[in-house]
Amino acid sequence: MPTIKIIDSIKIDVYSREHLPPHFHLLYAEYEELIEIETLKTYIGFVPKNQRKKATDWAMNNKNYLLEVFKQLNPRL
Repeated sequence: MPTIKIIDSIKIDVYSREHLPPHFHLLYAEYEELIEIETLKTYIGFVPKNQRKKATDWAMNNKNYLLEVFKQLNPRL
C-alpha cells in the first residue's frame, strides 16, 4: 500500500488488489475516506472538511498520476 503523497499529516494511499471504481484512500488521524479518482466524490468514509479539501486540491491536479498508479498496482482491472 504505497503512500503517494503526504500533505500536512494527510496521507494519500493507493492499494493493490483493489476494486473498481479507481480510487485512493485518504487517511488523517483516525479518519479514512475512499475517493473516486475521476470525480473526486466520496465512495465511502469521512475525513474532516479542511483536510479533505487539501487532499482533493492536490488530487485534482494529479488525476492522471493517480490513475496511472492505480492501474499499475491493479493490472487486472
